[in-house]
Amino acid sequence: MNQASTQSTTPSTPSTADATSHRPRIEGDRELEILDATLDALAELGYDRLTMDAVATRARASKATLYRRWNDKTSLVIDALLSQKGPISEPDTGTLRGDLLESFCGMGGLTDAHQIAVFASVLTAISRDEDFALAFRRDFIAPKAAVGRRIFERARERGEICADVDLDLFAPAVPGIILHRLFLLGEVPDADVIARVIDQIIMPAATYGARPTTTTRTTTTTPTSAEKADS
Repeated sequence: MNQASTQSTTPSTPSTADATSHRPRIEGDRELEILDATLDALAELGYDRLTMDAVATRARASKATLYRRWNDKTSLVIDALLSQKGPISEPDTGTLRGDLLESFCGMGGLTDAHQIAVFASVLTAISRDEDFALAFRRDFIAPKAAVGRRIFERARERGEICADVDLDLFAPAVPGIILHRLFLLGEVPDADVIARVIDQIIMPAATYGARPTTTTRTTTTTPTSAEKADS
């Protein structure tokens, strides 16, 4: 038996988005209609009670149509969430504050009741369904988190923040504070709230100690009248 035959290989797990992309798309606007129906069902029923039957009924489609495109409920919901988010834009305004404001305030904050209901269902699902949690973090969160980290990396390269700032702490700080205020405090985080979080918490903490400058001052002592008389 040669060495190659004895080596075990572990196949990589494709992402939900990759697995879905190899299946035939539904023609016209029907796919988007099904994804919208999925989000409506998710907001109303929650992830646990959402079924392919429920989505098919809302979308006026057959289950066979759904299964030709999506393997299971997880892949369908992830695709629906991605369709709502749209393409990720990466702001590059030249300043950390500008990038953060454009990234988090561009949509006016998290104020839409339907969107909040969808996100609440997602938060419940990731605590109960390991497969969904993995797919959600990999396909939905990871790309956005990478953009957020690059915002802080560019700020560090410009010298706006210290070289030793822990980006793993700062990059998710804004969404973490927003979700805390929304789901724990019951406050709707509009664009004004998000801007205050950025200006009063993130910017002071991230820029503390950045590029300290030392100014050398030459002090000239003017002799007093008594000293002049002695001289």
